[in-house]
Amino acid sequence: MKISYNWLQKYFEEKLPEPDVLSEGIIFHSFEVEEMEKIGTDTILDIKILPDRAHDCLSHFGIAKEISVIFDIPIRDEFNAFAQVLGSPRQIFLEARPDHSQKYQIHPLTNLKIEIQSDKCIRYMGRIVRNIKVKESPEWLKEKLKVIGQKSINNIVDSANYVMFDLGQPIHCFDLDKLSKVSSKEQVVSIKIRNAKIGEKITTLDRKEIDLDESILVIADETDPLAIAGIKGGTKAEVDINTKNIVIEVANFNPTTTRKSSKKINILTDAVKRYENELSPELCILAMTEITAMIFDLTNGEVEETIDIYPKKQDKREILVSLQYINKRLGSNFSSKEVESVWNKLKFEYTIENNLYKLQVPFLRLDLTGPHDLTEEVIRILGYDRLPEILPEIKKEKKINGIFYKMLLVRNKLLEDGYSEVMNYVFKDKGEVEVMASANGKNFLRNNLIDGLKESIKLNILNAPLLEMNEIKVFEIGTIFLKDKEEMMMAYGDKKNVVEMTLDKFIEKNNLEVGDLLDVNNLIKDFRERKIFIPWSIYPFISRDIAVWVLSEVESDQVYKVIKENVGDLLVKDPYLFDKFTKPASSAGEKAKTSFAYRLVFQSYDRTLTDEEINKIMLKITEKIVSKGWEVR
Repeated sequence: MKISYNWLQKYFEEKLPEPDVLSEGIIFHSFEVEEMEKIGTDTILDIKILPDRAHDCLSHFGIAKEISVIFDIPIRDEFNAFAQVLGSPRQIFLEARPDHSQKYQIHPLTNLKIEIQSDKCIRYMGRIVRNIKVKESPEWLKEKLKVIGQKSINNIVDSANYVMFDLGQPIHCFDLDKLSKVSSKEQVVSIKIRNAKIGEKITTLDRKEIDLDESILVIADETDPLAIAGIKGGTKAEVDINTKNIVIEVANFNPTTTRKSSKKINILTDAVKRYENELSPELCILAMTEITAMIFDLTNGEVEETIDIYPKKQDKREILVSLQYINKRLGSNFSSKEVESVWNKLKFEYTIENNLYKLQVPFLRLDLTGPHDLTEEVIRILGYDRLPEILPEIKKEKKINGIFYKMLLVRNKLLEDGYSEVMNYVFKDKGEVEVMASANGKNFLRNNLIDGLKESIKLNILNAPLLEMNEIKVFEIGTIFLKDKEEMMMAYGDKKNVVEMTLDKFIEKNNLEVGDLLDVNNLIKDFRERKIFIPWSIYPFISRDIAVWVLSEVESDQVYKVIKENVGDLLVKDPYLFDKFTKPASSAGEKAKTSFAYRLVFQSYDRTLTDEEINKIMLKITEKIVSKGWEVR
């Protein structure tokens, strides 16, 4: 994520360290800083936020929290409420920023109704603001967005984007007057969060028509979808220059659903990046407070009561950890004072009972699940350089890994029998277990090895000249995935027949003896001494055969040498003698002759060869052979 140095500064009274110092601190304690770029009076840090911290650090506020801890710089008092509302105590809506509530009066009545019809929506907050004026954003707002690579649209859309990049919570605004009314007399508007219907379509804000289905969650009014939940808004209720009244949406959606829908319709947005890595639903309160205040600052308006549907509140979590556990796991000797300094910097509420720290996990820290996570927090904040450079002494009895040993046993037996090993893709277009695979149409894990092995046999038959093999015999050892289990299997065969079975069954059928640790080491040694396959070129090969009549006293090595010396650099395999035939003398004075037939395989690693250039090579070889007094058949 692109983070603005000047934007970060708003969170601190104290002057921040220079960008390069800031970058170094972030790298050694939190995240990788991939790039720094000077833009005008600002510096942009491109920070690689990993998925496990995207829920609380894919924002300027999140990075500001990290900087506060790393450099021990307090966050400004006016932003302390941010940490409070996202900490253990659950605060009511206006307590997040008391100063905002003084800017405007909240009308207690509202014509907005919200109905959540799917458990894919975890929380939905909606609020009407009337009598606004949509116009160009002020320069300061346009500049804030521009430096992080965002285009200015108008003051309402820009405010929503600003708050998202500031706090990490996506926000969307609808034009209230474009929504279908429940009651025209009372002007009641109902927003439904539901699964799309078969056959429904939506035109997104970038003017793409998307076909929807029941797996996709949408935001809808009484008649039509308004937005694809967590992904993209639609044109029906688009905010434009004529908009007078808006509905602000601040919501939380299931991360898996959002990711699957995003993949299905091939739309990836900044909102998706945040929702798919899971956000705390508690963040919605803070975002609604901030976006309302910002819109009011830019355009005034009449603010109505917020409708907040939150069926199942986020659980409060506690983690127990001891100082002994932390030091043992790290191999360190930290004092309780040092460890408690970490808890205090991170603003973790804790008590001490029976030499155990009982910590209240902040709502935003979804990544903290157990004492091992708290141990990691201690060392990353105190510094990895505090760990002694001593390898721990590990006393462990050497044991045989049963599966690994059986694999070696089966593999070596098949290699001895002339089979070659192949490794096929696990992802398939059909199977019993569906996954979110990266390849289109390959959304299942294989439930057998036979299908892949048959394809390998076909491919190897086509490449037989390269392999110098008269028959193709291959095998594979790998895991198959069934509905109720995973199982290690083996399969082997040739172009006539393919057999699949468990490792145990193969060992039993072939009377292989399961040995001890010494046998394992010998098997590993034998395997390492075998020839390893080297990938061939991606470009097609050309195969040519040449048969030469020579007097019987001429050895095949002499013919081989002539061919080898004149064949050039495009030969990828040594001349392969595939046929030998001796013709006895048919009459007195005539000597016996022998025919040696060689196969030549040509291939380039950087281009497709042509018949013309191979013909020139073969002509050169033929001329040399004839000059020796031999005859090309």
